[in-house]
Amino acid sequence: MLANPKTNWDMMAVNSHYQTAEAAQALLHHGQTEEAKVALQALVDAMSRSERQAVKSQLTRLMMHIIKWKAQPDKRSRSWIVTILDARDAIEDSQEEMPSLNQGFVESLWDQAFIKAKRKAEVEMNCKSDISFLTWEEVFEDEYVGM
Repeated sequence: MLANPKTNWDMMAVNSHYQTAEAAQALLHHGQTEEAKVALQALVDAMSRSERQAVKSQLTRLMMHIIKWKAQPDKRSRSWIVTILDARDAIEDSQEEMPSLNQGFVESLWDQAFIKAKRKAEVEMNCKSDISFLTWEEVFEDEYVGM
């Protein structure tokens, strides 16, 4: 794909990381380095947004299950434990891919993720929760085992 003044790199990068990378490679092959830089920057931005969104989603999911774990001890299940471990692993994987998604980044999402997690947990539990906050230790360090 040669540079087209109408190419919307941001849109292409959001829709297909692979297609954008291929197009940038073709541009480089044809010596269109400036346009390739634009394409690659759009690709990096899209991938970064995607990873940040994945961490937000996993943090909310993680918090939701911890709220349920604390609020409904009689309904604890192995699947909740697996979900907690899976969400922690997914966040850790994203952090390994993008070191900028560090503890500070996660903490910047904390309040909003907690609000969403509590709302979703209350819907799933069909009752209100008295839990008003979760600590870093509860979310990332405490072990949730046994039933």
